[in-house]
Amino acid sequence: DTSNAFQYWYNLESRAEVDNIAGFPIIIKEREGSNYKRGLEIDLSSLFPGQKIVVATWKEFVRVDFKNPTDASFGKSVGLLGDFHTGKTLARDGITVHDDFWTLGNEWQVFPTEDILFHVVEQPQFPKKCIEPEDP
Repeated sequence: DTSNAFQYWYNLESRAEVDNIAGFPIIIKEREGSNYKRGLEIDLSSLFPGQKIVVATWKEFVRVDFKNPTDASFGKSVGLLGDFHTGKTLARDGITVHDDFWTLGNEWQVFPTEDILFHVVEQPQFPKKCIEPEDP
């Protein structure tokens, strides 16, 4: 029964056999006894000893952890997670600092000209603004 199995797509195929991404080994993690917490590990040790990217899901939430990151592996990273060296949350221009996370999220909304990460495209899509969570 795969109804509770970790759902993912790789190369447009649901639950495709995958053993590496860009040459780095990948391990799919399915937690016993949990219908919600799942994830994967990308082992970067072949080029960056002791380093991993860990992607975990819990219900509809996604978490990405970088284990033992170094300047060599992530020093030139840009994006929603901020500057590797300073932690500053930078706009797409690489200069403007956004201290408000709603503004930052809207700044990094995916454009129609960019690749998509998720299999299903849901609303809102640019130019519509992202839906902000309600304050509990």
